[in-house]
Amino acid sequence: MNYEEKMQRMQELVELLKKAAYAYEQEDRELMSNFEYDKLYDELIKLEEETGTVLAGSVTQKVGYEVASNLKKVTHPSRMLSLDKTKEVDRLKNFLGEQLGMLSWKLDGLTIVCTYEDGKLVQAVTRGNGEIGEDVTNNAKTFVNLPLTIAYKEPLVIRGEAVITYSDFERINERLESEEKYKNPRNLCSGSVRQLNSEITAKRNVRLYAFAVVAGNETCNSKMEKMEWLRSLGFETVEYKTVRQDDLEEAVAYFGSEIKKRDFASDGLVLVYDDIAYSKSLGTTAKFPKDGIAFKWQDEISETRILDIEWNTSRTGLINPVAIFEPVELEGTTVERASLHNLSIVEDLKIGIGDKVTVFKANMIIPQVAQNLTQSGPVAPPCECHVCGAETVIKQDKTAKTVYCPNGNCPAQRQQAFVHYASRDAMNIEGLSEATVEKFLAKGFLVDFASLYHLSEHENEIKEMEGFGQKSYDKLMGAIERTREVYVHQFVYALGILQVGPMNAKIICKYFENDLASIQAATIDELVTIEGVGPVIAREIHDYFHLPINVEMLERLTQEVAFKQVEKVESSQLILEGKTFVITGDVHHFANRKALSAKVEELGGKVTGSVSKKTDYLINNDNTSASSKNKKAKELEIPILTEEDFLKMID
Repeated sequence: MNYEEKMQRMQELVELLKKAAYAYEQEDRELMSNFEYDKLYDELIKLEEETGTVLAGSVTQKVGYEVASNLKKVTHPSRMLSLDKTKEVDRLKNFLGEQLGMLSWKLDGLTIVCTYEDGKLVQAVTRGNGEIGEDVTNNAKTFVNLPLTIAYKEPLVIRGEAVITYSDFERINERLESEEKYKNPRNLCSGSVRQLNSEITAKRNVRLYAFAVVAGNETCNSKMEKMEWLRSLGFETVEYKTVRQDDLEEAVAYFGSEIKKRDFASDGLVLVYDDIAYSKSLGTTAKFPKDGIAFKWQDEISETRILDIEWNTSRTGLINPVAIFEPVELEGTTVERASLHNLSIVEDLKIGIGDKVTVFKANMIIPQVAQNLTQSGPVAPPCECHVCGAETVIKQDKTAKTVYCPNGNCPAQRQQAFVHYASRDAMNIEGLSEATVEKFLAKGFLVDFASLYHLSEHENEIKEMEGFGQKSYDKLMGAIERTREVYVHQFVYALGILQVGPMNAKIICKYFENDLASIQAATIDELVTIEGVGPVIAREIHDYFHLPINVEMLERLTQEVAFKQVEKVESSQLILEGKTFVITGDVHHFANRKALSAKVEELGGKVTGSVSKKTDYLINNDNTSASSKNKKAKELEIPILTEEDFLKMID
């Protein structure tokens, strides 16, 4: 390649790797295999070295990615850098030189920084982008092996890796049957720790393995001695070995043989100098600390032939492609299938039946397709869901194409559909938990939403089920009976139409004067005229109400429920009509932000989730915060109101 071609290829690689890294770090999903990512990453480094140019945004220069969640943001006292990496033992030897080293597992989980004061855990923060992380203290307190109190009373800051074991990962996945959501333990762990409900985290058996002391026991100059000290305080630490240059290769071989026996994911090893003072004297590069290096496993790769592509419908409607190939031996086991994750990967690899491909095990555990050597495809995605026969839909988001079954009543989707129908913002059926739905489906008590209203036909069987008795049965039946009279917008949201949230449901129902028949008959062109309803939402609504299986189900369901009349508000009371609000931060005068939103809507206003040129007011009690919504509002010169300001406005 000439210089211009190299620069063009670098630009392609930067964009591709940025998307893949963001999806992995922030969205807990994979756009490509680890093998493919590493191969492209190495190609980018080579091109940067050859051209002497590093493009803005290159992943070779970034430590992490901007934090994107509702968790509180925390700035790390010192920047957390990535480690340089190698797959060559000789490079490890050259790195170590004459120094004493600590060689340990590089666990594939979520890095957490834990701070203790006066012997108590006071804060736990994710790595984030290396400078700013997310506060997950409440969730960390549910980790099964993390001490909440310790005997050491001085300030202590440690770094550790939060992981979920393969056995727990398989247990959870077996129950959820949701391959598109949890493709590996790392994704499951990240999703479990970086969310707002600590009760969920507690059920996931998250463990934390300490691997470094950032602050504490300052008189000690040995990293390995500090690890032993942490163990004496009750922490679990990563397994490590003391190494010199002459026995380093033997230690690497030990870990390589042990990984196949362990119940956790490891994508390699970490080698650091033991001497703390020496480590500090070395400093850092722009991206890497100079006192450590990561070793990644050499992947065992085998060649095989594609026999078939299975398309499996999940409980969320995603239809996931799985490659079936001639059996091969990898890392001591026979492998004959590997998830391809989404349609984009099938197309990028040009997978066709009969193609010769290379396969490997990511982290020596998870089978993946590395390369397609013949590229006769791609195979066409299915036109129909193999479970229910509904016509499939191909969706394109910012990073990948996926295949969906649009039928919310598809047997593969029923459990999540019923859970959504019973949720608080929908029909609010207290007592109809996910576990209960799963049991009722297994017994054949539930077929579609209409069958909920005939559960009394199975009264004796239900009362004999584990966890049920007369009291719990009566409570559930009472909750279901109360849903026989609902508002139309509750009902529409409860149906679980893709892209339709509680707010959209209200807007749509208000436009059609809460007449369900009018909504069912609406054309796409009519729906897109509603403010806040774009072509994607319009298509989802139209397709849902015109799918024959849904039409038939709704005919029966609407015989079971009646719709409440929405009280019409006098126009003189709609003092916020035509005004658009965004609400963020804590509220004090209302029960929660939902209650404040309801008040805005009651007075004719509209509440949206993001600040734009169409926003009239941002309600935030802390108008000095550095939140993205505050920043955007100030840029657009949109007034920021406190709750007191808002109450004065409507008084």
